[in-house]
Amino acid sequence: MQTSIWTARRHDGPRQVIQSYWQLTKPRIIPLLLIETAAGMWVAGEGRVGPVLLLITLLSGTLAAASAQTINCIYDRDIDYDMERTRHRPIPSGRIQPRDALLFAIVMAVLSFSLLVTFANLLSASLAMLGILVYVGVYTFWLKRSSPQNIVIGGAAGAIPPLVGWAAVTGELSLAAWVFFAIVFVWTPPHFWALAMLIKDDYAKVNVPMLPVVVGNEETAKQIWRYTVGLVPLTLLMVYPLGACGAIYGLGATALGALFLKKAWQLRNQFNDRDLARDTFKYSIFYMMLLAVVMVIDSLPLTRFGISSLVSGLQGIYHSIPIIG
Repeated sequence: MQTSIWTARRHDGPRQVIQSYWQLTKPRIIPLLLIETAAGMWVAGEGRVGPVLLLITLLSGTLAAASAQTINCIYDRDIDYDMERTRHRPIPSGRIQPRDALLFAIVMAVLSFSLLVTFANLLSASLAMLGILVYVGVYTFWLKRSSPQNIVIGGAAGAIPPLVGWAAVTGELSLAAWVFFAIVFVWTPPHFWALAMLIKDDYAKVNVPMLPVVVGNEETAKQIWRYTVGLVPLTLLMVYPLGACGAIYGLGATALGALFLKKAWQLRNQFNDRDLARDTFKYSIFYMMLLAVVMVIDSLPLTRFGISSLVSGLQGIYHSIPIIG
């Protein structure tokens, strides 16, 4: 009874209620997932995606991600209360009751599935639900509190949005779609571990076995380097041999990957430097966002036409050069 009275006092009006539910979805995480989804759609559609399908798929992805994050907040409310960084979230602070949050999550999941089934197809809708299931069941419930490999395996949930976008456009999943999945899957550990190095004391306090807590910063930095080394050539498979992306993407992926390797190498050698860990984490977000944007730009018909015209022009110049001698 006291909790409900206290909650009512914390919400002075509808605006604060909306704000609390908005915070429950961890909205800062969602834009990157949507960019991945959009990139999957554009590459699958070879630069041609209907605006209605795009908007519906992105809205559905937002709802699915928000549902998963909300359930994560419900389950983790005990450790969130113990960490100063998360103590003021809506559930541990008492502004939202777990049962209300669960209903909110269920409604969002149902809406996400319904929209994708109606406007896209069953495959994309099922994949969106699979993303929720993996994030909640595999990562949140099972691995997060039991294994330092939690983010490696459970991170598969964050790699599903490109598959949702791909399936929404084509109704199937090609090898290129699975390579896109693999790119995000391999990117996730170095991205998250760089952050975990910064807040490992919080995780240690609540007995969450994130890699830096279990093996320390030095080994974590080595793992970040190894995953990054594997990531960069993986991104180039989209160009060759798959041919799903072209020269613009290839150049962009190479440049972005080279900088990621540089930062990962620096962190490997200075593993206790918090500024380097923070810089690596921030760049990892920038990296994935730009990689997806370059995919979209590369897939546009205008881009493909421009590259084709340039190649044809260069070939014409080459063949017109007179042979001397």
